[in-house]
Amino acid sequence: MSKLYKFDIEKGKIILGVDEAGRGPLAGPVVAAAVRIREYHNFFEDINDSKKLSEKKRENLFEKILTFCDVGIGIATVEEIDEVNILNATFLAMNRAIEDIKSQNIDYDIVLVDGNKLIKNYNGNQECIVKGDGKSLSIATASIIAKVTRDRIMLKFSEIYPEYHFEKHKGYGTKLHREILLEKGPLEIHRKTFLKKILSNS
Repeated sequence: MSKLYKFDIEKGKIILGVDEAGRGPLAGPVVAAAVRIREYHNFFEDINDSKKLSEKKRENLFEKILTFCDVGIGIATVEEIDEVNILNATFLAMNRAIEDIKSQNIDYDIVLVDGNKLIKNYNGNQECIVKGDGKSLSIATASIIAKVTRDRIMLKFSEIYPEYHFEKHKGYGTKLHREILLEKGPLEIHRKTFLKKILSNS
């Protein structure tokens, strides 16, 4: 049994782990996932913070998580990010992921959310866990689901806008992405509030 799963078990409650992907990029939505582990399997030993796993490993674990866990997904759009700011948009996505779980009639006692902030406008029992994706299995699995879901969205954008190479940077502010932005300008999927500094220096 993994130490991350032991962390969850020691809570003595049915846990719903919540995490997000995509707070930092210049383009694309922010995606949150809510996960309840339904049944423990040996593959959970391989799960850690999604940022420490290779893309191939995350993809492989994604399918297994869907098989043995209850999963909810929530997305906040670029427009919502620009309108309410990234933190509030992240809370929107997290609340939507939890609502997705509720719509499946899945029971849980407490939400464990990655980070140092409780989910705004969520009135249920919750606890924030700093660096939770390296401590709680429920949060770590949510981290993988959110990351893979968002990466797949960005890969679809790379097919629509091949010249922006979203398959390489996933919307993050890499040197390549910034150079393309300065050359070609922003798309409708770019976060306008994130680009002011970059474009004003051009």
